[in-house]
Amino acid sequence: MSLARLHAVVLDCPDPLALAEFYARLVGGTPVASGNGWADLQGDTGTHLAFQRAPGHRPPRWPGPDGSQQIHLDVTVEDMDAAEKEILALGATVLDNADRERPWRVYADPAGHPFCLCI
Repeated sequence: MSLARLHAVVLDCPDPLALAEFYARLVGGTPVASGNGWADLQGDTGTHLAFQRAPGHRPPRWPGPDGSQQIHLDVTVEDMDAAEKEILALGATVLDNADRERPWRVYADPAGHPFCLCI
């Protein structure tokens, strides 16, 4: 029996509601600003995501030979090429998608957090 259960994954960022809106388009749910520099993604069916304002936020580097990537999310998609077009239109940036045969590709969300599209 575990001592606790995972409640949420919280990402630091400069604009919590904007990042919640990005992830709502990516994984579903409704972005809700909670005040005090916080936003939640409500109604999603996966792990709860939350976003907190971090003054002076510096995104992780991918790959980061001189520092850690801190955290990254893996999201599963049906069609990698179609999903890539949609996330780029939402403001994601490519970090590593050169190997088009690999079952994953790496991107950064608008605040610079790495995430992978996976099949």
